[in-house]
Amino acid sequence: MKISIIGSGYVGTITAACFADVGHEVICVDIDEKKVQQINAGIPSIYEEGLEELLKKYVGKRLIATTDNELAVFNTDISFICVGTPSEVGGSINLSIVRSATESIGSALAKKNGYHVVVVKSTVIPETTEKFVLPILEEKSGKVAGKDFGIAMNPEFLREGKAIYDFMHPDKIVVGSIDASSEDLVSELYLNFECEITRTNPKTAEMIKYANNSFLATKISLSNEIGNICKKMGIDTYDVMKAVGKDSRISPLFLNSGAGFGGSCFPKDVRALISKAKEIGYSPTILESVLAVNENQPLMMAELLQKKIGEFKDKKIAVLGLAFKNDTDDIRESRAIPLITELLRLGAKVSAYDPLAAENMRRVFPTVRYHKSAKEALKGADACLVVTEWEEFKKLDSEFEVMKNRIVIDGRRVIKAKSIDYEGLCW
Repeated sequence: MKISIIGSGYVGTITAACFADVGHEVICVDIDEKKVQQINAGIPSIYEEGLEELLKKYVGKRLIATTDNELAVFNTDISFICVGTPSEVGGSINLSIVRSATESIGSALAKKNGYHVVVVKSTVIPETTEKFVLPILEEKSGKVAGKDFGIAMNPEFLREGKAIYDFMHPDKIVVGSIDASSEDLVSELYLNFECEITRTNPKTAEMIKYANNSFLATKISLSNEIGNICKKMGIDTYDVMKAVGKDSRISPLFLNSGAGFGGSCFPKDVRALISKAKEIGYSPTILESVLAVNENQPLMMAELLQKKIGEFKDKKIAVLGLAFKNDTDDIRESRAIPLITELLRLGAKVSAYDPLAAENMRRVFPTVRYHKSAKEALKGADACLVVTEWEEFKKLDSEFEVMKNRIVIDGRRVIKAKSIDYEGLCW
């Protein structure tokens, strides 16, 4: 089929590359000329394992990028809205980019003959597709949804660092539509995927995405709270949660205690659902607690270190890991951000290392010293804080010998070295 992807950020680029890989013809649309040029050169604007290879394989064959929204809509059967939905101060999502994308599609539909389906893939609060996107499309196109054009909601469930694998091997595919024609066309895109398609209405599809991420975030915060309790009682929380995870009703995933969750999805989505719940008159106590626990976890690393070395003023603290998780350069909501903020507030001199995310973090903390290896960051340090679960950190050993004091607070249970003063955050 012929698809246009509106928005060439993380989700848009992954979606475009993967749909091209399964045989669809794809046109990427973005207002950023630089992104368009990069895609047409086979260069992704974000890091994701395997993405550059896919772009280089299909660009110019069945994948192109353009700034011309009208050209894209005219030459495709389905348009996916894959633009950002940033958080507002109170936690609600900002729909201004969704509005702009929708208006552009609607204006193009006004001039196009034939049935066209518009699919929202951006993460939006329940009722957004039907009560926000649909009216704008009807207004701008002068056409009627369900008759002249279709509309559907098709949420993504991608893990950063594993997004291409997740797209190609989904646990679930959800299609929420207002009419059978839209549902069938969108479902046809996934015809060759070995996964049952959940067919529902748009607001249910939207809620599935939020419920999914909120549940996973809750598992993490619950595991961290259990870990905090275990630490005070001298119990190994990993032994506890390993046994808990053997329960088929729970599963072992997302039960590792540590510094908490970050990224572009979990924190933003939980906040947005809290905001929506309060808007309709409900107090989401559990979800608020999930965020409260998560915000406190990285600060507890600083507290543990303070008990070991006293005041931080003028002391060199090495921070290993800046990305919110391993295998990505994404620092959005990274637990390293509140931790470094606290270290700097208390007068510490921070040296940092991350295999991919240093340049991104430099824009947040320009005064921090960034290094090209863990050993460089550790040299002369009074202590070390480990925030991200990079595979290379598991192999660190003799590198700690260059520290002034071999004190290590591990927020991810990755350090295996023996000749250090080691303490885990929750164990």
